[in-house]
Amino acid sequence: MGLLDGKVAFVFGLANKDSIAWGIIKRLHEQGATIAISYAGEVLKKRVIPLAQEIGCEFVEMCDVTDDAQLDAVFQKFGERYGKLDILVHAVAFANREDLGGRFVDVSREGFKSAMDISAYSLIAMAKRAEPLMSEGGSIMSLTYYAAEKVMPKYNVMAIAKAALEAITRYLAYDLGRKGIRVNSISAGPIKTLAAAGVPGIRAMLRFSEKASPLQSLVSQEEVGDTALWLASDWSRKVTGEVIYVDAGYHILGLTASPEEIENL
Repeated sequence: MGLLDGKVAFVFGLANKDSIAWGIIKRLHEQGATIAISYAGEVLKKRVIPLAQEIGCEFVEMCDVTDDAQLDAVFQKFGERYGKLDILVHAVAFANREDLGGRFVDVSREGFKSAMDISAYSLIAMAKRAEPLMSEGGSIMSLTYYAAEKVMPKYNVMAIAKAALEAITRYLAYDLGRKGIRVNSISAGPIKTLAAAGVPGIRAMLRFSEKASPLQSLVSQEEVGDTALWLASDWSRKVTGEVIYVDAGYHILGLTASPEEIENL
């Protein structure tokens, strides 16, 4: 018996085997969930299809989350196939490379709009279409990062999008709670993913997080997947509107220095 036997999960944002979404998919699949997958563009198809085949996923659809017609079509197709939705995973984020790094004040208007649309508003758009399929309640989750709260130099416009995503999480939790739909977000520590590769200084962020965090370790896809499994299951049935940290404790720090550096203060 798995924790998610009989449940259906729809995961948006799988890019490759290093994606956080893949760590989540594996955990949900291991515990009995039927998995459906959506990916962002044709260029990712050759990476996504083999992963879907690895877990026996029979529903794999490309979807541009900025296009309402595509979202309508993919959710309609999903509904016709499965008839219900228990778990929705939003693992979608994007910002133009030129709007990451450099000075935050130089972020372009169009870059700001694009990052907010893809990385934040898309959660609202997905939740709206998921709601009719979650007639017996469900769990919606997204992925955020600590830069939504504190300045992470060079993260720039993506930090603003993540802050919006966290506020959206709370408002959706309020709106959908009366229907038994829970909405939460996982704030993961830095992980080497395709998306992270576009963030200037990611290697320094990884080193710094490992040295300074209380557990002195980085976070893996699988560890994020474990938390996603908890949020997807009945074990978290009274948890909603929360940001759950999986970052080895980094977010509790006021002084981000390693134990060795602190000894020498």
